[in-house]
Amino acid sequence: MKKVNVLILLSAIISIASFGQQKDTVVFATGSIFNSNTKEPVSAKISYESLPYGNLVGMINGSSFSFPMYNNEKYEITVEAPGFSPAKYMLDPASANAERKVVQDVALGLPVSAAATAETTHTVGKVMRLDALIFQQRSAIITPESYPELNTVAQMLHSNPKMVIQLEGHTDTRGDAKLNLKLSQQRVDAVRNYLLSKGVSKGRVKTKAFGGTSPISKENTEEAHKLNRRVEARILEN
Repeated sequence: MKKVNVLILLSAIISIASFGQQKDTVVFATGSIFNSNTKEPVSAKISYESLPYGNLVGMINGSSFSFPMYNNEKYEITVEAPGFSPAKYMLDPASANAERKVVQDVALGLPVSAAATAETTHTVGKVMRLDALIFQQRSAIITPESYPELNTVAQMLHSNPKMVIQLEGHTDTRGDAKLNLKLSQQRVDAVRNYLLSKGVSKGRVKTKAFGGTSPISKENTEEAHKLNRRVEARILEN
């Protein structure tokens, strides 16, 4: 009986020590959010996802953030605040400092709207990437965070009554090519339907799906895959 008790005690001590070691080796991502012009703190929504699968891990509201980076995984953070262009960063636990922290301060800049850009250039063929457009993972469901940018595109079309655009959908190069093509078509269709709901005429918004056939980068990295997943608006007529 004494031997059993000793074994149980030793097992508990080893478990506690193991837990303490795991806790000690956890890396934390930290940072502050501020206005790039005034350097004043900016209250923002910070969402973070583990890579490579893009599962949403958590969300923080405020002018700073801190969260644990478990399992030695890389994370992507997206920082969004009203009146500012969104910012995205990839954080790597391998870059942690001596205090086991990955520090990434975020300077948010004021956005240059798609409408303002189009109104000043009026260039047929100009392509505008909709950087603030976010879909739910592996779907064509537009998230509410995307509405301000889509409203800007709708306003651009209302302000330029002769303008016709083509929404071009792209995925990354991984996975089944047919499924990627289908998803990219569903996503541009969803954006088109949103613009039509804002009073834009059907004939002024065309769509074209590329799937993964037109990547910006051919590197096999998560940063490249993220860059390749996009919807762009091309001015066809104006």
